[in-house]
Amino acid sequence: MYSLWDALIIGIVEGLTEFLPVSSTGHMILTQSLLGIPESDEMMKTFEVVIQLGAILAVVLIYWKRIFRLFGLAGREEQRGPKLNLLHIAIAIVPALGLAFIGRHFIKDYLFSPTTVLIGLVLGGVFLIIGERQQPKVTATDMDQLTYKQTLFIGIAQCLSLWPGFSRSGATIAGGMLAGASRGAAADFTFLIAIPVMVAATGYELLDSYKVLLSGSMAFFAVGFVVSFIVALLAVVTFIKLVSRLSLTYFAYYRFAAAVLYAIWLFSGK
Repeated sequence: MYSLWDALIIGIVEGLTEFLPVSSTGHMILTQSLLGIPESDEMMKTFEVVIQLGAILAVVLIYWKRIFRLFGLAGREEQRGPKLNLLHIAIAIVPALGLAFIGRHFIKDYLFSPTTVLIGLVLGGVFLIIGERQQPKVTATDMDQLTYKQTLFIGIAQCLSLWPGFSRSGATIAGGMLAGASRGAAADFTFLIAIPVMVAATGYELLDSYKVLLSGSMAFFAVGFVVSFIVALLAVVTFIKLVSRLSLTYFAYYRFAAAVLYAIWLFSGK
């Protein structure tokens, strides 16, 4: 049985990294490896799902007005002018969800390891730099200005995040910038589409492992959920405020440094 300190540490890591372009999956795998937790541990896999739900709840809280607007539940003033609609969301999430469904067994069996995460951290960092340096003329300064073509490009870019360590938010923010969206518009859209993507992924996993949840320590799961929610809330709010002036290259450099340090630890016999 794991301690509440394990729940606290992993919950903080999840909350900090889930919506930043640094790969939460990669950091979770690396953190658990550092804590000596086996990769095949069923209770920890269920715990990961639970704390991801905490992170999702944080984004729902931040974007609740936008969600209402998507379903036509906002006030008249907020409904005026061009706006994002559910078709934009569907176009952006279908490619990754479809590919994940088809290749889920291969991904789980062959890609979830510290070595593949190291590769993903580096490749994801390179993609962030490409998105920052090769961005064409900005045509969407706000996510309401995104076209269907741009959201499709973002959806295709999101498929890269199926490789652990690449980062879903990193792939979609950089992909959005390469499609002509501003950094802020790409980030906002990334956080918004994270909700259906993560609900679908975690919901599927939870149905598969709910018995483990019921048989485990509820205090352990509760601590992870609450910590992940609070930290994710703070992380997203902070990132939203900084994203317009914070280059993605900083996150790329962090990823490179993290990959190097962990590789040294991993291949030096721990």
